[in-house]
Amino acid sequence: MGGPLRIVVADDHALFRQGLRSILELHPGVTVVAEIERVADLAPVLARTPCDVLLLDLQMERSALTEIEALGRRVPIVVVTASERPADALAAVRAGARAIVFKRFAVESLLEALHAVRARQMWLPPGLQRALTNGSTTPDRALTAREREIVRHVALGCRNAEIGRRLSISEVTVKTHLNNVFRKLEVRDRVELTLYAIRTGLVGVDEKVG
Repeated sequence: MGGPLRIVVADDHALFRQGLRSILELHPGVTVVAEIERVADLAPVLARTPCDVLLLDLQMERSALTEIEALGRRVPIVVVTASERPADALAAVRAGARAIVFKRFAVESLLEALHAVRARQMWLPPGLQRALTNGSTTPDRALTAREREIVRHVALGCRNAEIGRRLSISEVTVKTHLNNVFRKLEVRDRVELTLYAIRTGLVGVDEKVG
């Protein structure tokens, strides 16, 4: 993709926010276009500031989790969190985050996560991938070839209308296939379906929509 990767950094701790900015601006292909320190400022700043990725502290003002679902419709979100509990990460992914970066590994993994999300990929730390997918009780029931295609597209972040366009089928047909997939695999939502796709090798976390 052309042009710099435009980042908005949202964190209520000034020192950590400035540290992230310093790390990011060491890379010529990245620019920080805004900093946010209050949850109340998230929506207004994003409305007037074009950006490619929002870098959001999950514990911002206790929790920014409730903001992720609405904000994720405007811009892809990379969550940065001090918590390494799988339950917290899963809650963020369910809300719409496209990547999770643990604060203690931010220097090593932040740029990789940001570029993955800009390329419409999901990014999770390897240890978190294992924690979220190991021990799954999802039954291994056969999917049709079309159902596997749809699962792959869901895991890559495509919405139903886009899946329909890519596969030359109607959005109603996509929904029908997804209902069948949810029933066969006994998964509750698109997040669990994405984790199923990663666990079974239908898609890799570093794969992108072709």
